[in-house]
Amino acid sequence: MSTKTDTTDEPDAADQGGDLGIAGSQLSTAPKEDISLPSLGPIGWARWFWRQLTSMRVALLLLFLLSIGAIPGSLIPQTSIDPVKVDEFKGKHATLGEIYDKLGMFHVYSSVWFSAIYLLLFISLIGCIVPRAWQFVGQLRGRPPAAPRRLTRLPAYTTWRTGAAPEQVLDAAERMLKKRRFRIRREGTAVASEKGYLREAGNLLFHVALIVMLVAFAVGSLWKSEGGKLVTEGDGFSNSLTQYDDFSSGPFFDTDTMEPFGFTMDSFDATYERTGPQKGTPRTFRANITYFTGADGTEHKKSIEVNTPLDIAGNKVYLLSHGYAPVVTVKDGRGKVVYHGAVPFLPQDPKNFTSSGVVKVPGAQSKDGERNQLGFQALFVPTFGGKNSGSMFSQFPAPDFPVLSVNAWHGDLGMDSGLPQNVYQLDTKRLKQYKDASGDFFKKMLLPKDRAAKMLGHSGAKLTPQEIEAESTMKLPDGDGSITFEGIKTWASFKITHQPGNGLALTGAVAALLGLAASLFIQRRRVWVRAERSGENGADGGVTVVEMAGLGRSESARVAEELAALADELTPSAPLAAAAPDTGDEPAASAEDPTEPTDSADPADPSEGART
Repeated sequence: MSTKTDTTDEPDAADQGGDLGIAGSQLSTAPKEDISLPSLGPIGWARWFWRQLTSMRVALLLLFLLSIGAIPGSLIPQTSIDPVKVDEFKGKHATLGEIYDKLGMFHVYSSVWFSAIYLLLFISLIGCIVPRAWQFVGQLRGRPPAAPRRLTRLPAYTTWRTGAAPEQVLDAAERMLKKRRFRIRREGTAVASEKGYLREAGNLLFHVALIVMLVAFAVGSLWKSEGGKLVTEGDGFSNSLTQYDDFSSGPFFDTDTMEPFGFTMDSFDATYERTGPQKGTPRTFRANITYFTGADGTEHKKSIEVNTPLDIAGNKVYLLSHGYAPVVTVKDGRGKVVYHGAVPFLPQDPKNFTSSGVVKVPGAQSKDGERNQLGFQALFVPTFGGKNSGSMFSQFPAPDFPVLSVNAWHGDLGMDSGLPQNVYQLDTKRLKQYKDASGDFFKKMLLPKDRAAKMLGHSGAKLTPQEIEAESTMKLPDGDGSITFEGIKTWASFKITHQPGNGLALTGAVAALLGLAASLFIQRRRVWVRAERSGENGADGGVTVVEMAGLGRSESARVAEELAALADELTPSAPLAAAAPDTGDEPAASAEDPTEPTDSADPADPSEGART
């Protein structure tokens, strides 16, 4: 048997249910919805993006990202601060250093991604503040809203009856609220008041202060300058680019605008704990300087200590570190003095100041007049433990028993190649070390000439000049010259910074704290007082019904407490009326009377009537 189904009158199967046709479409009872979303277009998308960027949620997110992005700048060496450490990091971590370099981790604060976050946050804050500021201005120009019809619906409410006239009550309420610095609006039988506008002002001040701080940081980064200078006792510094040992500045800083000032380090005071478990602990680090500023060059005396910088012409001079600079005199083979001065030695032991240094003498000659450059590597200890101590390490940071151990080299220092050299290192590729008659490397421990007599003559015996010379001078083999340890000076390292945005940043920080305090502790609230005659023809003799209600921006018990205090202050001007005698046939109050309170039939004591 065959069955034939005529489907000519049915709709197309593909239009009804996909592959299953009508049968497939009947499996779901959900109504078919045809939704056509409007196309935003370029202007719509731009407006949507602007609203998202200027929202408080995005501003907080950008602020969080900015704080996260600043973390690598504190943990990873930065090129602008210490390029030497950056090179050392790249040498130790080749792969990681290459990744960090591509991501801009060695110059975080000037990287593209950090600058993008910074600028987006700046734009977001401005876009958030401007419309809110206009709204706040509109609120300041407006008046408090009129009293609601039913004050009983507000979260804080009180009412009582008084024999005073309504005008008298409203006048007293107006004086009381003005005294408490409420903004007043009197209309009809009610007085409307509002207070706490500084809350929104504090909120705006906080956001404006954030913008000020961002601007201050930008100014400080673009126009800053920073440099270091090592100064020995008796030497000085002047604020010119050639005087700095190292110098870095922002992209907009102009070296031609550097303020004229300078200083000379007269002396350096350093004291240490000499007994007890804290022996050797520093107690005083102080650089005594004479500085001048301006074209007149008037000199002033000042002391610079750690964390107590000197402010000169908008620049701050910080004391960073100090060390010892042995004073040496070098003679060549002709007996001519080819070098004399203090040589700064770098501490290798930061606790007791065991230090190393180099003396380079490129102008030395042999006794035959031939070129014979000299180089000396030396180790200086402020307090030597003695020949039997078995160690060339200092025992105390103060110069109680200073000793200079010297090794001598001769040949070519390589200073004529034109390549820069480290003044604290000796390149020995073209040099030969002096040896004594036994073939051992030639070296000697020297005592300072100005202290040798005191250090060696403690037994009372007087030393001859020849004996002092022998203890403080090392004569080189083959008559190539000598080096004499004359004495000790102290050097100090200073950091000179110019940060033009510091005052602006401090102002922004203080304003941000004040604005935050105002937005947290000031509450926006409104208070209404209504006074209307009730029962002028009734048995109660025409008393006035006083209603007071308060409303805060946020739920708080302080609104009710303030309303109770206001009611208590208004009571002398609107004393409680005596209760009407109960005759038993007093008609019930109409429920439609809008002047009567709807949730309390009895007069209430003002001090107990406020509720939340």
